[in-house]
Amino acid sequence: MRTLTGVIAGRREWSGLAVLALPTILLSLDQSVLYLALPHLSADLAAGSTQTLWIIDIYGFMLAGFLVTMGTLGDRIGRRRLLLIGAAAFGVASVVAAYSTSAELLIVTRALMGVAGATLMPSTLALITDMFAEPKQRGMAIAAWFGCLMVGGALGPVVGGALLENFWWGSVFLMGVPVMVLLLVLGPVLLPESRDATLGRLDVPSVVLSLATILPVVYGIKELSKGGPASLLAVVAGVVVGVAFVRRQRKLASPLLDLRLFANRTFGAAMLILLLGSVTTGGIYLLVSLYLQAVEGLSPLRAGLWLVPSAVAIVIGSMLAPGLAQRFRPAYVIAAGLTVTALGYLLLSQVGSTDGLPLLVGGFVLAFFGAGPMGALGTGLVVGSAPPRRAGSAASISETGNHLGIALGIAVMGSIGAAVYSARLAVPAGVPSGVAEASRESITAAATAAAGLTGGLGPELLDAARRAFTAGLNVSAVVGAGLFIALAVLAAVGLRQVRPGGH
Repeated sequence: MRTLTGVIAGRREWSGLAVLALPTILLSLDQSVLYLALPHLSADLAAGSTQTLWIIDIYGFMLAGFLVTMGTLGDRIGRRRLLLIGAAAFGVASVVAAYSTSAELLIVTRALMGVAGATLMPSTLALITDMFAEPKQRGMAIAAWFGCLMVGGALGPVVGGALLENFWWGSVFLMGVPVMVLLLVLGPVLLPESRDATLGRLDVPSVVLSLATILPVVYGIKELSKGGPASLLAVVAGVVVGVAFVRRQRKLASPLLDLRLFANRTFGAAMLILLLGSVTTGGIYLLVSLYLQAVEGLSPLRAGLWLVPSAVAIVIGSMLAPGLAQRFRPAYVIAAGLTVTALGYLLLSQVGSTDGLPLLVGGFVLAFFGAGPMGALGTGLVVGSAPPRRAGSAASISETGNHLGIALGIAVMGSIGAAVYSARLAVPAGVPSGVAEASRESITAAATAAAGLTGGLGPELLDAARRAFTAGLNVSAVVGAGLFIALAVLAAVGLRQVRPGGH
């Protein structure tokens, strides 16, 4: 067992960080790769539309639902121990998923992968805080961790496209197996064990209440854009159970979620900035990805390649941030980065439906570069402001907020883009009313409808849909820019008490 000291990290710790980077990249890469494999596996397994949705969503539901539980469990039984258990479970579930013979089996294995993934993310971040005690080194390590998280998501379409061009759909699941085997071999050698022996037993009713809180909220947020009462009822139900969960935590001597963390001003402000930042980033990322494919007409693989520069930019921004935070207050470094992100979004608001690729990529690179300090320093402040014995719990809260923010961002920004698209779509004269109505649903629906039209109506409808979708992206980008300016002010005010090089 190792405790936090002021000792400078050496070769073993940095080698351990490289080991921890492997599952971090894999988990962020996993979901984006699956989207490319869906047409292949759906056809092979004869999956219906409902089953296909569950194959996509069940992983994220279980991951978000179990993050708090697993982060707290790691504080109790040992973060390295939980990490290795999760790695073994993820590897086994990946093999079963790759060779699934039915949609139902794949759904079950995806659920198990989600639970296993929930053990990996908070464990990696908590171990980093334990391995790197010196503030500057810890900042660099967390920046590297955050950069890996971003790179994995950007590489998903590239890696997935390469695999699916040469192998069957199961290969996208098998790529994680060597990573987990390597983690199981090197983890016991390079990673220290850390836990808090003073914490009591895990409170099972709290686990049940946390799941009953998070799962309905995540589901409801994901379904908000579809309308109807079910999504709103799910969110309300989750909030009601959440009240009961909070009340129980206040009564327990050793709670599943230590609510005292939120009383820390630094923790609360950093969490809010990360949450709202992921709302905007998640929504705009979806719209940009759709623009590349639906407006520019790129394949998923080529679209993924055009997203790589933004991933490189956020890694650079993340790695520069810790050094700047040694000289200037982290509040001002984060605020400056968020202002740069807002400028990048304003560039996105000027993208047109033709020849818009250079401006789109340039604006997205600028936006992601500016977001680097928010992710790296914000995450460091969340984990660093918590007591060492609660590192796993703090890391799990950060990750849960990230997942909720992305889900909310896709719902909110997606709804804004969809509303503008529907209002701005100028359907050419002569298009049947049924086709026109269907085309207002989405740009993909318009593309499908345009393919069935004769004469010049098809290209005209498709051009109109591209212009309308681009208008939706422009408006969403302006909204995002405004939110990031507000977050810059929040960072400058809410985190100003943190000194240069401090936590």
